[in-house]
Amino acid sequence: MSKHVFKRAGFLAATVGIAGLLSAGVASAHVTANVYGPQPSKGGYGSIFFRVPNEEKDAGTIKVEITVKPEYALSSVRAKPLPGWKAEVVKSKLPTPVTTASGTQITEAVSKVSWTAEPGTKIAAGSTEFQEFQISAGQFPTNVDSIEFPATQTYENGKVVEWNQPTPASGEEPEHPAPTVKLAEKTADGHGGGHGTDAKASEESHAASSSSDNTARWLGGAGLVVGALGLGVGAGATLRARRATAVSGKSDTEGK
Repeated sequence: MSKHVFKRAGFLAATVGIAGLLSAGVASAHVTANVYGPQPSKGGYGSIFFRVPNEEKDAGTIKVEITVKPEYALSSVRAKPLPGWKAEVVKSKLPTPVTTASGTQITEAVSKVSWTAEPGTKIAAGSTEFQEFQISAGQFPTNVDSIEFPATQTYENGKVVEWNQPTPASGEEPEHPAPTVKLAEKTADGHGGGHGTDAKASEESHAASSSSDNTARWLGGAGLVVGALGLGVGAGATLRARRATAVSGKSDTEGK
């Protein structure tokens, strides 16, 4: 095999290795609002999981707060208990009463939901851990296609990060996007999801989603291994090519 073939093989292997390393490291680190199972519908109820990854190298996350806009008039919001975290749901009087799809007039609605870490608990410093905070909420508004939940992430070193930027119509993601959930249209009978129906389906499919997330992590780790092997193969091929060139040159010299 010629030295040119060895060089090409080495370059290709090194390129694949670098690509594997880069792709394994590219991942979203935003605070997101996720739904596992059927999408919550307009005028209905549903379960939402706020996924919070840690981003500070030397500080862990100790508090997460979600803001609920008054125009959504969510009168029912419950936080699922999470060991090591104290949840608080705050209600406020609405500036203007809102009439829901069922005809109920809402004068007071949930304005904030927060989770504060108890002593000894936090989302660990670095970028290897995340936590999910779950709520069950409704009735969702009928006059919007999606709902935003601006979030505030507080670190143990005092740093506060606001995830509150709306995504423009162009779809280009801002630096700190607000967690957003899309709402499905009402069902054929004209009603939204029933109390707990969407929430139960969301929880049942959460296990499957977690399994997929673990698979993604495994694949990411495999990408790192493949990348490292690629770099090793590339380096080995380059060394062999250099040796072959040296031997060839020596043979040509001795033959003269």
